[in-house]
Amino acid sequence: MNFSNDEINLMCIYNTGTREGTLDELASMREYLEPSEAELRDLTDAVMEKLERMSDAEFDELDLFPDFDE
Repeated sequence: MNFSNDEINLMCIYNTGTREGTLDELASMREYLEPSEAELRDLTDAVMEKLERMSDAEFDELDLFPDFDE
């Protein structure tokens, strides 16, 4: 599964160490987004959709280190 740098950075922030835990954290964060934060909502939705389609083993193989230089 291919993730953009922004998607990886978002997962790094909300990573609990498990795919399900990260999905739960992203879902919780999403509830607090304001209407003006549509771009972040779209990014969160894209990440959550990708995480839902992957296995726990695939998640464990991700290198979740933020890349703030790009």
